[in-house]
Amino acid sequence: MSRPFALASDFQPAGDQPQAIAALIQGCHDGLQSQVLLGVTGSGKTFTVAQVINTLQRPALIMAPNKTLAAQLYGEFRELFPRNAVEYFVSYYDYYQPEAYVPATDTYIEKDSSINAHIEQMRLSAIKGLLERRDAVVVATVSAIYGLGDPESYLSMMLHLSRGEQIERTEITRRLTDLQYTRNDYEFKRGVYRVRGDVIDVYPADEEKEALRICLFDSEVESLSRIDPLSGALLRELPRTTIYPKTHYATPRSTLEGMIGQVREELAERLLELRQHSKLVEAQRLEQRTCFDLEMIQELGYCSGIENYSRYLSGRAAGEPPPTLFDYLPEDALLVIDESHVAVPQLGAMYRGDRSRKEKLVEYGFRLPSALDNRPLRFDEWERCGLQRILLSATPGRYEREHADQVVEQLVRPTGIVDPQIQLRTAHDQVDDLLSELRARAALGERALVTTLTKRMAEDLSEYLAEQGVQVRYLHSDIDTVERVEILRELRRGVFDVLVGINLLREGLDLPEVSLVAILDADREGYLRSESALVQTMGRAARHLNGTAILYADKTTDSMRRAIDETERRRAYQEAFNSKHGIRPVSAQRKISDVMELGDDYQRSGRRGTAKAKRPGTPSVDVSGMSAKALGGALKQLEEAMYRHAENMEYEEAAQLRDQLTAMREAAFQGSSAVGNDARKIL
Repeated sequence: MSRPFALASDFQPAGDQPQAIAALIQGCHDGLQSQVLLGVTGSGKTFTVAQVINTLQRPALIMAPNKTLAAQLYGEFRELFPRNAVEYFVSYYDYYQPEAYVPATDTYIEKDSSINAHIEQMRLSAIKGLLERRDAVVVATVSAIYGLGDPESYLSMMLHLSRGEQIERTEITRRLTDLQYTRNDYEFKRGVYRVRGDVIDVYPADEEKEALRICLFDSEVESLSRIDPLSGALLRELPRTTIYPKTHYATPRSTLEGMIGQVREELAERLLELRQHSKLVEAQRLEQRTCFDLEMIQELGYCSGIENYSRYLSGRAAGEPPPTLFDYLPEDALLVIDESHVAVPQLGAMYRGDRSRKEKLVEYGFRLPSALDNRPLRFDEWERCGLQRILLSATPGRYEREHADQVVEQLVRPTGIVDPQIQLRTAHDQVDDLLSELRARAALGERALVTTLTKRMAEDLSEYLAEQGVQVRYLHSDIDTVERVEILRELRRGVFDVLVGINLLREGLDLPEVSLVAILDADREGYLRSESALVQTMGRAARHLNGTAILYADKTTDSMRRAIDETERRRAYQEAFNSKHGIRPVSAQRKISDVMELGDDYQRSGRRGTAKAKRPGTPSVDVSGMSAKALGGALKQLEEAMYRHAENMEYEEAAQLRDQLTAMREAAFQGSSAVGNDARKIL
């Protein structure tokens, strides 16, 4: 069920936003292929884009350079479009070690991964949203340019059912098996169906809290309904429904049978080539591995690493681009790239790294040459996607400026806050000077960010500051995605006052409570101290009325000078605008919410209802002080008890335990800092 975009906000465009919105909309109407929104930090670029989407009434793909920013954008767009289909599409791996071979040490590294089932469900939901609705906004990372299943095969395999339709029970179960659903009459979970007489219950892989019940009368579909998967309670009746494949790589049996012959032909050619070059070990290895994969496909319909045969599954010729998320987008969809100065180079780098790794696997007989076509899009292929683009950045790079049909500036913030004051101080005694500044800010109830050059420096500085009585944490790439989001949330809540990091404290982070940004060793010219990096980092203090950026350096580099000049230019423009319009700056205010709660907190779409209220009688939960072992044990016991009650059809008891599990997880995330990091990770 599709509906018009309906923007929900208590605010109206202000500052430079009205003219930026009008210019971007006019550019889209004029058919401009690429537009750049040069918006300073805190100027409300997300709100501007939401206004453009709402006016144009076109589906959109929002791309961010990392999962942290993607989660933040997802939360913001859910708030702005609560009744529309806002979806989330990022890599579903919690851990991923790609298949690789190191010839120098003759070391083969087998693929190893851990899939996050929740994010996998959200990826499937994103595809479903794009196929069913026009009012879809998908927030994605670079994962969007990696191969998915072929859209034609995916669409051809969907199971459509209507009330009153004539279809045999065995035909439904056969189709569900083709969609890679498994039958399990005892444990009902996502991707599973169960059969009880003429009633078939299906837990769709793309759904989070609702299952489907198909009731048959002889060979007629008597009724279709949505049910609670735990209690079996009826939620609502349906006139018709569509069941989507469990995986993007689900493929019709006819296609699988056809591809087996094609793979055997390629295998024969490759074996001949290897043996002609006296590579007998490689030939034997390739033959064994490929024949095993083909047997698995023939018997089960899939195999481990089936994506390496994606060229045959999608019917592509050698070298053709793989099907990706872009192939599921409507032709008039809008592509928005947030922090484009980082995201665009990232898009160009994905293909080269992937290609280098796979060439070694092919050369040494671990994979067929066709595995090279299981890859992300090349940069030129991404450019030819044909979608109108809006690139957002406070510091657009060379690519954006060279390819932009229009550059729209948004330099004035709705709050009237001007860019932070910049102070240059010597690096000789930077740590002692920094300590006094941090204490002064903490006394005022304000937060501070400190950037270093290395992880070791971030950790050592955090340890020193903690010894001096400063409430401090550090943040770098070794910390997992969910914990990064929680650390930023705790900074805003005042659990601690100072956050030390490297480059994760730059693009896109919305931290209105931060009044001070301190950049250590600002004169160390390089990626972390370039003009763009300095402007972005200093911009983290641009949401606070007392925003200040301190650059510790013994000399002024060219990058520092350009960054300071650009900041002063913007500051002068903003002050003149405020003076002309009689604007009195006020600090930005933003609700502190947990953007990683990706459940049904909002009334999303026609296929999802409002969040259910907590059941009365659910026990209160105290997880403070629990270790990872204790918390993990408690959760496991509750989960086992919940399933035991469900199997015994004691649905009320099972539902209460489900609510208690949810409450424990929420308490561990949202409660006191007494819950250790190791305990939070298991959630």
